[in-house]
Amino acid sequence: MAKTVLITDDTAFMRMTLRSVIQKNGFQVVGEAADGVEAVKKYVELKPDLVTMDITMPKMDGITAIREIMKIDSDAKIIVCSAMGQKPMVIDALNAGAKDFLVKPFDAQRVIEALNKAIN
Repeated sequence: MAKTVLITDDTAFMRMTLRSVIQKNGFQVVGEAADGVEAVKKYVELKPDLVTMDITMPKMDGITAIREIMKIDSDAKIIVCSAMGQKPMVIDALNAGAKDFLVKPFDAQRVIEALNKAIN
């Protein structure tokens, strides 16, 4: 059975781009969220195998959302996808529980490597 993914990004174009890469590589996108609040809600509702998480979003940023999801499920597999490649952000995201960090714009192969690594 295909592994399920929840895509979280406040930009519709980025969600569409990620969806395309993820689906072409045998994963099933079960939902999309435009902010951290929506991501936490959909995580509970959909129970995906994996979450991609942007950092800078309205309502609730990605790092706060990661912390909230980790409180709900300490085994959650979250990969941060952000244009903010600054070291402190990466460290905060990993400390919050993220398994990996992808910098936008993505390399499709790197996205799939990160998904496979997080799931296995």
